[in-house]
Amino acid sequence: MINKELTWQGLLPDLTPYETILTSSATFPPSSLADIQPRLFDSMQRFVAENSRTRFMFIKADENEFYLKTFASAIEPLLTKTHSIVGDYQLSDDHSTLSWNNELHGKFSATHNIAWREWIEPEQLFGFITSKQQAIPGLLHKINGGILLLSARTLLAQPLMWARLKQMITQQRFEWLPLSELQPLPFAADASPLDLKLIIIGDRLSLEELEFAEPELFECALYGEYESLMFFEDEQQLTLWMSYVNTLIAEHQLPKIASNGWAALLTQATRYCEDQYTLPFDALWLLRRLTDAAHYKNDQGLLDNNAFTQARENRLWRHQYLSERGQDDILQEQILIKTEGEVIGQINGLSVLQFPGHPEPIGEPSRITCVAHLGDGEFVDVERKAELGGNIHAKGMLIMQAYLNYELKLDQPQPFSASIVFEQSYGEVDGDSASLAELCALISALALQPIDQQIAVTGAVDQFGYVQPIGGVNEKIEGFFDICFQRQLTGQQGVIIPMSNVRHLSLKNEVIDAVKNKQFHIWPVEHVAQAITLLTRQPYYEQQSEEDSEHLLAIIQERINQINNHEKPKFPWFLRWLG
Repeated sequence: MINKELTWQGLLPDLTPYETILTSSATFPPSSLADIQPRLFDSMQRFVAENSRTRFMFIKADENEFYLKTFASAIEPLLTKTHSIVGDYQLSDDHSTLSWNNELHGKFSATHNIAWREWIEPEQLFGFITSKQQAIPGLLHKINGGILLLSARTLLAQPLMWARLKQMITQQRFEWLPLSELQPLPFAADASPLDLKLIIIGDRLSLEELEFAEPELFECALYGEYESLMFFEDEQQLTLWMSYVNTLIAEHQLPKIASNGWAALLTQATRYCEDQYTLPFDALWLLRRLTDAAHYKNDQGLLDNNAFTQARENRLWRHQYLSERGQDDILQEQILIKTEGEVIGQINGLSVLQFPGHPEPIGEPSRITCVAHLGDGEFVDVERKAELGGNIHAKGMLIMQAYLNYELKLDQPQPFSASIVFEQSYGEVDGDSASLAELCALISALALQPIDQQIAVTGAVDQFGYVQPIGGVNEKIEGFFDICFQRQLTGQQGVIIPMSNVRHLSLKNEVIDAVKNKQFHIWPVEHVAQAITLLTRQPYYEQQSEEDSEHLLAIIQERINQINNHEKPKFPWFLRWLG
């Protein structure tokens, strides 16, 4: 297998085919929700149609004010045939009951056809009756005949309010009920007609909780999803995304983007999506980037490449405290990470740390070691034994062991046992992205061949040794690069990544410059054979030429044969004479 080193051009999305579009963005028309979310908009149209029989709709989206307002603004033009409920309450002749009169036009008549609330209390939603024989209308009365949008969080936090609201919408009748058992109604009040449709917006966890509590309702309700990502492969899709960004700029009165600023924003956007061919429709993320860049607009009041670059560098600098502390521990050798030399059974794995309350994932190298000794063929996962390894990590270890047993094609259990550990790791380790590094360390320990400590490894493996993609590849590469850079680049240092992760690369300028100057290297691999050959400079499989050095599998098999065929020690002469 031949593996090729990546050139610096492959470390960023290739925007060369779109240069014409980037320079003509000012001519793009504004985009609407129907343009960027056609499937969601179709669901909305079906929901507000007169012949729609369901009165409930669920939308998967972030639960915040922006999306509630956006959805309400998109639906309102569709409400051309809604009929508002008119009427009012009046006190009976004996002053004992509030009676509904649909011929009056008072404060209980509807005034709007749509409303949205991120949070609402029961008194605000249903209204209430005072002890002075007065009825105060709630939001339901003000939009009676229209559509209400609520966040799922509001309903889950107030189950009694949700149960009453669902019942009233289903029965199409508003009933006055006490807000709590401790506050009964001062006097009776008639029910009134209610014609309302409800849209509930929530993330997947919130909608899952509602589905578990109301399976029948969820089954008959309409469903829509705000798609936060868009794959782009042609000019039309990129134009649509840029039109959406221009629309956000106009709505929030932000500076326009210069022609050379679009490339910087696109690079940051693809990195956020972890894919060179994917762009975000996450409006809040885009607004944050545009707002941050607005602090560095140029003399013409535009957001150019320098504005986006400075905004990103400033944000990372403000968030850099934890990553600097981690780097200091390594540089001061409180955490031992070698970036030079060769060691048997030791390898630099790559991890991504996500600290609670911290907005940025942090990439750091981890020292993984493996020792092999005579035994019964057991592979010990120290992290799992110490209850510090998660289920996914344990799965990766088992797959790695299964591959090696399959590759060696042994007729009997191998006579070596091994133990693998993340050194100086004091928290839980999970995920299978270190299984390639662990497998390489195991092969090194069994073959007694040293691993180059100038190279770090990330990737998962399957039972046939093929390398699978992992997450956080940019942070992992940059984490190892920063340590090498602080210790001075040797020109031989680099990172091995899965070939399928190449499309996810969007690295910072320092890494790109180092790769361009041949001071740092990135090798994409498809199989463990490529990775271990790079790390040990020894072929993994049998070579075509007889002059080539012995391959690693042969070395391991030879060691196993030597142990299995080793003669048993002879008995002393007197035991042989007795026997």
